Amino acid sequence: MTGKDEYYNRAKQQGYRARSAFKLAQLDGAVNLLDDGDTVVDLGAAPGGWMQVAAERVGNSGTVIGVDRQSIDELEDVNATVEYIRGDITEERTKDRIRDVVAGDDDNPVDVVISDMAPNMTGEYDLDHARSVHLARQASEVADDILTSGGDLVVKVFDGRDLDDLESSIESAFEYVRQMRPDACRDESSELYLVARNRLTAPVRSGDEIDVEIVDTGSEGDGIAQVDGFTIFVSDASEGEQIHVEVTDVKPNFAFAEPIDES
Repeated sequence: MTGKDEYYNRAKQQGYRARSAFKLAQLDGAVNLLDDGDTVVDLGAAPGGWMQVAAERVGNSGTVIGVDRQSIDELEDVNATVEYIRGDITEERTKDRIRDVVAGDDDNPVDVVISDMAPNMTGEYDLDHARSVHLARQASEVADDILTSGGDLVVKVFDGRDLDDLESSIESAFEYVRQMRPDACRDESSELYLVARNRLTAPVRSGDEIDVEIVDTGSEGDGIAQVDGFTIFVSDASEGEQIHVEVTDVKPNFAFAEPIDES
């Protein structure tokens, strides 16, 4: 039995709308993307296989929002709150509709944006790769608007010459990005997934050099500075000092820095 037949048959047996449901399930199993109560936006969601998996994983306190230019039949037998947006993700009006939906509940920000979008295939590899990169960038732009601090992004892309630039662009807004290829991907396919973890909304990035004032001392003895309300832990610094530092590591809710000797 081929890999294609295996996952196709398993999808039919388990009630999934597409074999691609197993790709998301395998990604989630590997890195724990989807948690109980999460709000998930699924871009290019038709026919709804990824929505089914997401709804299972986020449970009755979670929300799944499916977006596609095709209509999506309503999911049955799911406990999560499910919403549908019909529109082309490359059009600004569709992005506006997504923003409107998620902006309606400030207590339930978007935790994960997922995209299994792929272009209409032409058979010209470089062109198909470039189009897949374009769709991935569109998904990344949506994530920039709606993803909470510490949130995650998953996008499909075809391997090729523009992959490194795409990965670097996405990584600039996250703690890290990992290339993953679930077992459910067809052997002959060049598709892979960029999994970006822990979105950073900090006003600083690693490598930045800034002047700070140490306003407090942490439990580990590091000095504490604030930049636009964002906490930076500075080693070998004492309360009351005003020093020049280099940011060495940035997390979703805080960063680390080292003093720079300017003597």
